[in-house]
Amino acid sequence: MDTLKNIMVAVDFNDSIGELMVYAEGLAEKFNSKIWVLHVAEPEPDFVGYEPGPQYIRDIKAEEYREEHHNLQEVCKNFIGENIESEALLIQGSTVETVLDEARKLNIDLLIVGTHKHSFLHNLLQENVSLELIKKAEIPMLTIPIDED
Repeated sequence: MDTLKNIMVAVDFNDSIGELMVYAEGLAEKFNSKIWVLHVAEPEPDFVGYEPGPQYIRDIKAEEYREEHHNLQEVCKNFIGENIESEALLIQGSTVETVLDEARKLNIDLLIVGTHKHSFLHNLLQENVSLELIKKAEIPMLTIPIDED
């Protein structure tokens, strides 16, 4: 591979975003790439078959999404140099499918994700997004171990 035009960093606000962004920025500088910072938010309740509830609940959820998007924009501003093109994306949906769909739509050349170190039993009982992405992705991935300090 001699070029990486589009790099996607899939972030969860529980991850150590800075660690992921260091790798993304270094690669983007080397290959003159654009960085897409993606966070997948929970879908709307009516999307998954539940009653949406009163309007004030929907308003609160909308405010949460605005705040998350603002936080993603701050990640781009604070962790990515001004000489690197970047864009923050907040999309609702199922995490693995949404990341892979967006990667296809944006012609992503490299997907960067953080991985948590958990026990075998924990991985059996909990959804491991990074592992599912590795199984299903059709593009190169860079997985960064995240310290659980």
